[in-house]
Amino acid sequence: MTHAHHDHDHDHHHDHDHSELSPIELRVRALESILVEKGYVDPAAIDALVETYETKVGPRNGARVVAKAWADSDYRAWLLRDATAAIASLGFMGRQGEHMVAVENTPEEHNLVVCTLCSCYPWPVLGLPPVWYKSAPYRSRAVIDPRGVLAEFGVTLPATTRIRVWDSTAEMRYLVVPMRPEGTEGWSEEALADLVTRDSMIGTGLPLRPEQVVRS
Repeated sequence: MTHAHHDHDHDHHHDHDHSELSPIELRVRALESILVEKGYVDPAAIDALVETYETKVGPRNGARVVAKAWADSDYRAWLLRDATAAIASLGFMGRQGEHMVAVENTPEEHNLVVCTLCSCYPWPVLGLPPVWYKSAPYRSRAVIDPRGVLAEFGVTLPATTRIRVWDSTAEMRYLVVPMRPEGTEGWSEEALADLVTRDSMIGTGLPLRPEQVVRS
């Protein structure tokens, strides 16, 4: 295993557990509690909204990036050379995505992204970070036992496949470009994007197989 580690001497918020929430997070929690108590908002609606941005809206941006890289070799080369510019060319830019690096999975190497001290995450292409990404067990075990962590996500790789762990920071965030599934020759970028999952762009999952999606 190769562990690409970067120093975490930056100013983003640590999210170890509920007792270590940042002042802003604490204020948000307090405001949410008041609004719920007064009946102004429905906790289930908030959860549904967060789920939508976490798993659908945000990751669709990244899926478009990956699909274009699969379909366009020139774009793929640009993405791997200068991910920030290549991603911005599709309109995905902004806070938490100022400095991006794209890393490509191959039969010989599988990439896994983590932020060991907090929860740095590329919002413009992946939306909100999932709870497990911010959890202490994932942040520690992804470095110590990446193959075991992947197995818990249902990803079993050949013993010959090297696992490379990338440690995100406030200065640098990563997007995994998973391998294009077989049997997708001639597919449009839109159809290819339907195969790209959020977890496959973090490295804890794989793209869907063609038979797992319904094509119109």
